[in-house]
Amino acid sequence: MKKSSIKGALAASAVMTLCFAGLPLTAQTESLEGNPFAVESDLPLQYPPFDRVQSIHYLPAFRAGMAQQLAEAEAIANQTAAPTFDNTILAMEVSGQLLNRVSSVFFALSSAHTNDELQAIQQQVAPELAAHDDAIVLNPALFARVQALYAARESLGLEAEGVRLIEQYHTDFIRAGAALDSAEQTRLKEINGELAMLQTQFSQNVLNEVNAMALVVDSREELTGLDSALIDAAGAEAQSRDLPGKFVIPLLNTSGQPALSSLQNRGVRERLFEASVSRGTRGGEFDNTGVLSMVLKLRAERANLLGYATHADYVLEEATAQTVAAVNERLASLAPPAAANARREAADLQAMVEASGADFTLAAWDWQYYSEQLRQQRYAFDEAQLRPYFELDNVLQRGVFFAAEKLYGITFTERFDLPVYQEDVRVFDVFDAAGTTLGIFIGDFYARPSKRGGAWMNAYVSQSHMMQTQPVVANHLNITKPATGVETLLTFDEVTTMFHEFGHALHGLFSNVEYPYFAGTRVPRDFVEYPSQVNEMWATWPEVLANYAVHFETGEPMPQALLDKVLATQKFNQGFATTEYLAASILDQALHQLGQDEVPSGSDIPAFEARALAAAGIDLAEVPPRYRSAYFSHIMGGYSAGYYSYIWSEVLDADSVEWFKENGGLMRANGDHFRETLLSKGGSREAMQLFREFRGRDAEIEPLLIRRGLE
Repeated sequence: MKKSSIKGALAASAVMTLCFAGLPLTAQTESLEGNPFAVESDLPLQYPPFDRVQSIHYLPAFRAGMAQQLAEAEAIANQTAAPTFDNTILAMEVSGQLLNRVSSVFFALSSAHTNDELQAIQQQVAPELAAHDDAIVLNPALFARVQALYAARESLGLEAEGVRLIEQYHTDFIRAGAALDSAEQTRLKEINGELAMLQTQFSQNVLNEVNAMALVVDSREELTGLDSALIDAAGAEAQSRDLPGKFVIPLLNTSGQPALSSLQNRGVRERLFEASVSRGTRGGEFDNTGVLSMVLKLRAERANLLGYATHADYVLEEATAQTVAAVNERLASLAPPAAANARREAADLQAMVEASGADFTLAAWDWQYYSEQLRQQRYAFDEAQLRPYFELDNVLQRGVFFAAEKLYGITFTERFDLPVYQEDVRVFDVFDAAGTTLGIFIGDFYARPSKRGGAWMNAYVSQSHMMQTQPVVANHLNITKPATGVETLLTFDEVTTMFHEFGHALHGLFSNVEYPYFAGTRVPRDFVEYPSQVNEMWATWPEVLANYAVHFETGEPMPQALLDKVLATQKFNQGFATTEYLAASILDQALHQLGQDEVPSGSDIPAFEARALAAAGIDLAEVPPRYRSAYFSHIMGGYSAGYYSYIWSEVLDADSVEWFKENGGLMRANGDHFRETLLSKGGSREAMQLFREFRGRDAEIEPLLIRRGLE
């Protein structure tokens, strides 16, 4: 994703041993004998040697890597030669190879397959990394060299990408505090160290709370309505937790839980929902409200130090939105019609409750169940009918990969000779149309207690011509793993998520840039979701859907009548979906548009949420925010003041879908145009200019309004 600070610029470059302008790249590997991070991986495309990595390897590699990069930065800063693009900017681009190797694996696994040892290391290394970053970006001699090159950038005879690289480095130094006085820099370092620890604590609390709050029920009968394979999986989960005879439904990180659409027992639905939304606010060791309050205060103070009114102002300056006012205007324009749609949907669901003979007012834990009943009534099918046609491997290979082959000419071959960090992880070679290796794709699809919630993409190795590297990228989902020997059958939401995340993977795989800084998905936060959202369109494209939607037992295609019903439901329940998303986006902005003296205490966070949603006119009791603040993992990662990005990007996405439809849809010519003008460019050019080169004009919002039923 977009490197918003010099940390990414220095630590995220791909792996290669280089020497620039006679500057030594200090090895400092004396204490790393036998450590797999000490040298570049000898596996294809520098694929990580997961089978050789042990927990004991991380801290020594981190510390040696930080020492090495600090020595490299000091050598760049203190050289007597006048600053040049090669001896300063490119030297920084190739610095930090050892640190990059260990960071790319450690932080990937701390999300995808953590344990107590990794969590302890993360707590220990987070403030050390923050101090390390500060030592580099607050080096006055280094900043002076960058500043001199920035002033002369147009006269250096560089290609446009080189000029942009200088500009981005200069911006990163400024935004990291390089222009502050010494007292201000001292306080900034303290803030960064505190934030590193608190943000790590918050994320670990979220994972621990998810595991602690899993729903335990005593009998199979209480789970009536769930697919039998899911009930069996719940029984297996209970066994793994030493709860024989019971059933456990693990939580996903969203407020709503998939099982709510099927569970017939209203009491069980209520228990599941309340367990979900109470996470992080119950008191005890995993309570996140106090942690969040401290994070917000420190972020606001840092923004003030750097000359910004709020943290949101600081973040949005580097986004395509650019201003708080622009984001507030977009959210304010969408919230009222979304809430109005949700209220109409709620009235329909209440009527259904009453028609069933029940005597209660629709509650949040009823919405998914009754909306599924309403969908069955209106469209004469339910999720249980769809799942047999969405077997995981069919969706992946005959759906996701098939669409990519048709659109871009790329092909995939699964390989079993490369090590993986967990037995369910799969690895594929990716070949371009000419048969040459494009990259490696890693698929990690199943949920497990060691894995954080949600779905995401990461790059272990990023593409760069300068570094002569090709991409190794991974997708992570959280699909419930069925009992042994049972096929993995997906919900339609999970199908869409698989296509979405692969859109991120394509962004990384198609990268064709010179410098590591600009590789793949390193684009503004409110642009990064755009290509992945476009890729969702192929999940329901008739040719693609017909190819993968086949019955897992008989191989028979999904009946055309059922397929038509799936397509007809695209606008169904959009009031709910849009409202829960916008509510979370509004909370994110409300929290990060506060001054440091306005931040509520931890115990007041729930009341602040209620006030913020009421002020926006989107406080529907039946439609909670997609994430409440205490388990809002996005805002502790790269999406602080940035969760609006999904709807912002969806404006571009919806308009792009119209372009594909206008130009014939699933055709190589269309894919090649999208790849050449946009997907291959990474962050090497201004994001909205890339969109204009693809689309031929600025984006229009009407396609989004129609899609979401907000016109």
